[in-house]
Amino acid sequence: MKYIIIVLAFLAMSCNNTAEDAHAHNEDGSHVGEEIPRLSHTIWTDKTELFVEFPALIVGNGSKFAAHFTVLNEHQPVRNGSVTVSLIKNGKGIRNTVDAPSSPGIFSPAIQPKEEGNYQLVFELTTPEYSDKITIDDVTVYANIDEAIKALGTEEEDEGISFLKEQAWKIDFQTAPVVSGKIYDVINTSGVWMPSSSSTKSLAAKSNGVVDFKVNNLTEGAEVKQGQLLMSLNSQGLASNNLSTDIASAKAKFQQAKSEYERKKELYESKIVPKSEFEKVESSFEIAKANYQSLVSGVSGGSKQIRAPFDGFIKSITVSNGDYVEQGVALVTVGTHQSRVLKAQLAPNYGLTMGNVQGIWYQDNDNLWKDVTDAEGKILSIGKDVELENPLISVFAEVNATVDMPIGSLTPVQIAMGNATQNTMIPVNALLEDYGSYSVIVQLSGESFERRPVKIGKRNGENVEILEGLQVGEVVVTTGAYQVKMASMSGSTPAHGHEH
Repeated sequence: MKYIIIVLAFLAMSCNNTAEDAHAHNEDGSHVGEEIPRLSHTIWTDKTELFVEFPALIVGNGSKFAAHFTVLNEHQPVRNGSVTVSLIKNGKGIRNTVDAPSSPGIFSPAIQPKEEGNYQLVFELTTPEYSDKITIDDVTVYANIDEAIKALGTEEEDEGISFLKEQAWKIDFQTAPVVSGKIYDVINTSGVWMPSSSSTKSLAAKSNGVVDFKVNNLTEGAEVKQGQLLMSLNSQGLASNNLSTDIASAKAKFQQAKSEYERKKELYESKIVPKSEFEKVESSFEIAKANYQSLVSGVSGGSKQIRAPFDGFIKSITVSNGDYVEQGVALVTVGTHQSRVLKAQLAPNYGLTMGNVQGIWYQDNDNLWKDVTDAEGKILSIGKDVELENPLISVFAEVNATVDMPIGSLTPVQIAMGNATQNTMIPVNALLEDYGSYSVIVQLSGESFERRPVKIGKRNGENVEILEGLQVGEVVVTTGAYQVKMASMSGSTPAHGHEH
């Protein structure tokens, strides 16, 4: 009987331990085996992308955020600054500030809600360069974990292609929103680069002399700075047309004319000499002064100096070092990349006029489409007549942006004409092409992407019309789409480089 009682006692203790194990709790208050559902949000402003992950907010539970901040114009992580997170309801709430990222781009503030309900979750970013404020509306604080699980579930949905922020920050990566914009009919043609009247300047000899190059290896294409001494004209030792002698003679005549002018001026003011006599002396003085100033202008050490009129490059050199030249002879031509004329030609049957041309795009040296109106460029003129040998209409546009392409080289050109239609468009760089079919990489959230087929329409410079496949407000990858595509083919999801 004694042994039976001992066995029954052991069985009762075992049942009690089992019951206690069934109700064991984690440190966060959840039951063993239960996990608090996680939430994520991705919000874009005109400056910043915020991708934030955090466990569902529960009364009495501390929730730690993994807030990824990306500077949009360069798509790099925020490396310095502070972030304040606030949980606000009816103008009141709680907040927490972290003064630095836990790792580049990632801030980890934490808050502990006190009451259940719907709140605003506000992130305030302050960096040495700029500040931004991002608000997430209708964030729920749950009374307990069971309510959170009931509302949110525990299974994670398939989020498409995983490409972490840490991966994007390490490569050349950029995104752009899908927008609604004006789309024009375009004429595809080519153009040739020509110098504009303000982009080149020929420098001529202002006196007779021997050419002396002041720049080592002065050759065509060499870069020069405004005011840089390129060459000088030295006439020392010449029996005639000697600059030093001419200057000395002009100076003597100027001083003599000045003395006579000042003397006659006093006599004229005293009404001793007539006005006609004074005006004659005054005219001689002005001529002598101008002649002397012209001779001494740009002279140093007895030589005339030839300096670059602006930043640019040597376009041509028409003399050799040591040549003797006479006044007025062209020495060197300096050009600049800052202003060009783009000449395009097209068939006259398009009926293009200054009234219906809407814009011109060209490709630069990096094969990027640019608008001629950038940097205050403009369409100059459209030809009115054609010739039998060349039955094409010429279109001229001034481009004031830097064009690092040689004069005479060709570039693809698009001319927009007619009335615009409003439609969905994205940067043409976002397109992926496979055997004539097009697709884009759509950013679903901060680290989730999707490859989506699209149907394209007209191309307008750097933008392309989207007929099917995208909605305004979605975000597409414009640089780095190939890397995301390759990630979708790898078949594995990389691990996060930060704590979740």
